[in-house]
Amino acid sequence: MFFQNRTTLIALIATAVLPSVSFASSDDAWEAMRADVSAKCLEAAAGSIEAPQAVVDPFGSESFGLALVSGKPKGADGRISQICVYNKQTKAVELGGELTDEMLTAPAK
Repeated sequence: MFFQNRTTLIALIATAVLPSVSFASSDDAWEAMRADVSAKCLEAAAGSIEAPQAVVDPFGSESFGLALVSGKPKGADGRISQICVYNKQTKAVELGGELTDEMLTAPAK
C-alpha cells in the first residue's frame, strides 16, 4: 500500500513539473530559431544591402522561418527590403527580390 501511494505522489509531482519544463525549453527553442533566422538572413543579405537589419516573424509558418531584411542597397541610394525564407528542417535560407519602399507603401490595386 505504501509503494502505491508513493508512486501516485511521484506521478503527481512529475505531472505538475513536466509541463513547465516543456514550456521553458519551447521558449528557448523559439528564441534560438529566431536568432538563427536573423543571423542567416543578415548574412545572405550582406551581399546586396549595406548594414542590413532584420525583422523576424516570431514563429514563422509551420515549415519556414520568415524575416524582412532591409537597408541601403550597395552602390545605390534609397532603401530596399527583401523577404527571407528559412527552412526549419535544412536551415537553408533564400532571399526574395528587392522591394523598394515605394513598392511597400503603394496602395493596393
